[in-house]
Amino acid sequence: MQAQLIATDIACRRGDRLLFRGLSLTCASGDAVHVTGANGIGKSSLMRILAGLARPFAGEISCTGAIGLVDERLALDINQPLGKALAFWARLDGSLADGEMHALLQLEPLMDIPVRYLSTGQKKRAALARLLTRDCPIWLLDEPLNGLDTQAQKTVEMLISRHCEQGGIAVVASHQPIALAGETLAIESFIR
Repeated sequence: MQAQLIATDIACRRGDRLLFRGLSLTCASGDAVHVTGANGIGKSSLMRILAGLARPFAGEISCTGAIGLVDERLALDINQPLGKALAFWARLDGSLADGEMHALLQLEPLMDIPVRYLSTGQKKRAALARLLTRDCPIWLLDEPLNGLDTQAQKTVEMLISRHCEQGGIAVVASHQPIALAGETLAIESFIR
């Protein structure tokens, strides 16, 4: 199955404020898009709309393939050790815990530590590990480099590149520079 994500003439309103309008996006297997813009401009809102977690003020979204979202909502039980928190989702998602991914994301030494004690970067890497064990051809990554050191940033860039090379789609919202072989979509150009 070929993955596809299409947003047509999307508008987003927060309260009485129109954040953006007229935003259209077409992604097919292998595509990567970097959504840029200042803080508070609507990048995270766009990601939640694309994921189907928020309704657009106007416009339509359609997709072919499962969507995986990584944002600031960790979705891991903060009271559980990281290994048990990841194992819970592996059982629920019907996937296998992937020791290779845990090693690549430098999570192995953290498996016995309760999630609440992990740093921002460690939590971000844990969320990425969960995404990597799922069969989601469409990745929506909201600020995936926040809290990561230089080596971890390079690892995330490599994982995104590999995902797209294997036919996946990656939409990355970030105010930070990120190495992607794809187009850049500046939300500022949709503010009127």
